[in-house]
Amino acid sequence: MTCLLFWHPHAPQDVEAATPWGQDYFPNTPLVTQDGQPVRFFDDLIKDKVVAVNFIFTGCSDSCPVETARLRQVQKILGDRVGKDIFLYSISIDPYNDTPATLKRYAEKFGLGPGWTLLTGEPGDIEQLRRRLGLFIEGLENGRSKDHNLSLIIGNQKTGRWMKASPFESPYILADRLGNSLHNWKNASNLANDYAHAPQVRPPSTGEQIYRTRCSSCHSLGDGALGAPHGIGPDLLGVTRQREAKWLVNWLKAPDKMLAEKDPLALLLYEQYNRLPMPNMRLGDTEINALLVYLEEETQRIQTPVTR
Repeated sequence: MTCLLFWHPHAPQDVEAATPWGQDYFPNTPLVTQDGQPVRFFDDLIKDKVVAVNFIFTGCSDSCPVETARLRQVQKILGDRVGKDIFLYSISIDPYNDTPATLKRYAEKFGLGPGWTLLTGEPGDIEQLRRRLGLFIEGLENGRSKDHNLSLIIGNQKTGRWMKASPFESPYILADRLGNSLHNWKNASNLANDYAHAPQVRPPSTGEQIYRTRCSSCHSLGDGALGAPHGIGPDLLGVTRQREAKWLVNWLKAPDKMLAEKDPLALLLYEQYNRLPMPNMRLGDTEINALLVYLEEETQRIQTPVTR
């Protein structure tokens, strides 16, 4: 889901001259990059730029790794445009623990490329910035709340168009918004749309929805998409046949608990995939069952030979 945050559809055509979303709106918050470089939020990070900004903390065990993995996919799709005409920023909401060195290790674990800056700063400054951006949740204390899954905004500061986006959004949609619509939103498309020729859309199953919104950030499913098989996590094709059903259910329900209890297979995966722990997706029994059914169905569909 994506929603408009600041931009109004009836804004003046000369938005660059009329936008209220300039230095008088955004706080020029002092921050520090993962390389220890001091910067200012407005002057150095967003002024006249197309950007994506989210708030994470490196100790997070659920949504933050998924957000990072999803934006990593977006970065791969956009290629070398990131750092040239599109910029990604992840700002820590736990600055007490997220020092520049900690953020740098986090970036290296995820293999984040140039043009994506991780930042920290003073707690009060970061809270003020989050409030100003509409991304502060009351009751959040030092990054310990689990209720921070909608914490991504994308926008073009020069034109004044900003949107809130779900971290579970398709990476192709996010990349298209950053790479196309936020740059060229005034230009009408040359494509003629005709409902009579619209393709039939197959409604996804519950299990497929869970895979695409939660799992595909880190895993492929035999399709080699977005850099697979060298992804953040293993390919899931055939996983229902390679692992015991009980182990899979426990792993999907509480991977952090299994790592804490030193489950041998959990520890092996942790070491094999760059010591990045599997995030706890807070899945219930019904969701887990639907996901496993989908993974098995896809394994059967892909691995079954086609008869001629």
